Amino acid sequence: MTKKNVSNKPKAAFFDFACCEGCQLQVANLGEALLDILGAIDVVEFREVMSEKWDKDYDVAIVEGSITDHHAEERIKKIRARSRVLIAYGACAAIGGVNGMKNSFDLDEIRRSVYGKDYKLFDSTPTRAIHQVVKVDYTVNGCPVYPPELLEVIKCALRGLAYTVPDKPVCSECKLNENVCMYERGVACLGPWTKAGCNSWCVNNGNICYGCRGLVSRPASGAAEEVIMKYNLKPELIKNKFDMYNKCGEAEAKGGK
Repeated sequence: MTKKNVSNKPKAAFFDFACCEGCQLQVANLGEALLDILGAIDVVEFREVMSEKWDKDYDVAIVEGSITDHHAEERIKKIRARSRVLIAYGACAAIGGVNGMKNSFDLDEIRRSVYGKDYKLFDSTPTRAIHQVVKVDYTVNGCPVYPPELLEVIKCALRGLAYTVPDKPVCSECKLNENVCMYERGVACLGPWTKAGCNSWCVNNGNICYGCRGLVSRPASGAAEEVIMKYNLKPELIKNKFDMYNKCGEAEAKGGK
């Protein structure tokens, strides 16, 4: 017997593309906070935690992962067409993520390396973030997503309210959290150039910022140069670190898609 949605609650569905599904795991691990969300919506598709699929149209589609082949491109377009609101969550969906490192190499070279002599049988395209293929209404950055921010974005989506990703560096949150600067510890950190909104989550736990939230739109270039000079860093080092998550954004900045 096929389950039917007879509730008046908004219908939400979770989808994944090229990713490690770590952000979906973050959702599954929300605990009591997830129960509060589930009380306000009907989850009609979520491969990570349920096998049922019982609707074709969604009030909210929550999408993880980047677009890396033509099949994925067609699939995300169909999801977009069936969804009133689309949320891209996690670095792979928001900015292309680690999958974007593929864009540094010749596509056939990558295919041959992965698939061997029959590589031409396997479709592949340059990696793109979700917004580079379809319209995105809300974005949750991070690898993985910061749970409080994800909850806030979902609440905004359900209420029809705007959510603005903070466009200031992670350093601003680090200072509020009274962290010792990673540069003072002799470690190169991407906090001065990376969008805040994660409450300096990684640095709070003794790690560096890897730039997984994407670059601030107008970095303080003078302050950044001061950091690079003060700690005798090579600009190439910073660029190479940013390539881990931000290759798709780099292509977009150059006018490519």
